[in-house]
Amino acid sequence: MAGSTLKIGNFSEWVGLFNDWRKEIGVDHDEIRGFNFDTLFGAIETDDIQFGHWKGRKKWENLRQVPTQQIRDALINLIVYQGDTEFASVEQQRWLFQSAPSEYDRKALTRVMIEEMRHGWQMCALLVEHFGHSGKVEAQKMLERRAFENRRLLGSFNEDVDNWLDFFAYTDFVDRDGKFQLQMLKYSAFAPLGRSMSYMLREEAFHMGTGNDGLRRIVEAKVIPGWLIQKYLNKWISSSYDLFGTDHSSSAHWAYVWGIKGRYDEPKNETTADLDDLNDYNRNLYRDEVAGLIERFNNSLKPGEPKLYAPDIKFNRFIGKWANQKFHAKTGEPLDDKAYDEHLNEYMPSAADKKLLLEIIETEKKWIAEKMGARDPLATIGEVRKSAINL
Repeated sequence: MAGSTLKIGNFSEWVGLFNDWRKEIGVDHDEIRGFNFDTLFGAIETDDIQFGHWKGRKKWENLRQVPTQQIRDALINLIVYQGDTEFASVEQQRWLFQSAPSEYDRKALTRVMIEEMRHGWQMCALLVEHFGHSGKVEAQKMLERRAFENRRLLGSFNEDVDNWLDFFAYTDFVDRDGKFQLQMLKYSAFAPLGRSMSYMLREEAFHMGTGNDGLRRIVEAKVIPGWLIQKYLNKWISSSYDLFGTDHSSSAHWAYVWGIKGRYDEPKNETTADLDDLNDYNRNLYRDEVAGLIERFNNSLKPGEPKLYAPDIKFNRFIGKWANQKFHAKTGEPLDDKAYDEHLNEYMPSAADKKLLLEIIETEKKWIAEKMGARDPLATIGEVRKSAINL
């Protein structure tokens, strides 16, 4: 661990670093400090490995049962990347409390942050409990990287989320990628990882619902123009496409062969997996889901406004076969350099767009429709946890 000394010998000592991290990044509010963070495990569908080379054998309960060092290394990598995104999202959203459009939204943000922290906690608990010295090193490093220093492992998690349209688009689309990743890990042959996903997925549902409902309320308010909303959809959805990883990924190939990460629809998909196309297969399932969600917003647009849409899967990509190529956001048609530069200004948020958005949010009290009939998000936070195995 370059430039750093291992400070922890057990999970209790890691918790001390976690508490320090909350204070350092400025999210140690009373509601967060008073929450009982813990490690939660739920049920898995079967104790047998569901796909890959060891299909039909018993899932591995500890690292000693994992057949090879390569698989152990792949597992630690999956856990590290998942945990890193959880802490990063808290860092990205840490300044939004003061500008919350309502008390409900402030509490929803608080709950999202608490649950993202708990997800990072869960991943670090696995690292410390099961992966020895290497796991402790990685769990500590998780609290040393910073999104606002551009040090988080995936690019989307170093972006600023500094206004509430950003927040709602982020939680609807980036957290929806998170749902896909968690679901794929739920089928893992490493049983403690699979059992971790049950409650993380239930908690993630609130995050996606917060984002989707927030965007619905913005569209229904008819104050922020549709063309500006579309730019933020383009920004976060195209970024989420990249989060599925490269096409023709050898890492995804071997994770499937080893049974540690499946396809999103694994249990009901009876076809033989195309091992050369796993990431893109899941990416396309994601786009189909997102496109259906956006279509619902169109019923609330002002008459005559262009329909909102999910950007083409080739647009604004930095990973995979479409990386750094130039395509139209809506049609997917190729563009030359000059046309693409003009296109980005028209289809992605600019500094002027952000300035306009912030002016609307600051001056228009009804820029977002009121949340009606909702229960207090912090009063219901424990409901998904009632049947957990709490360790």
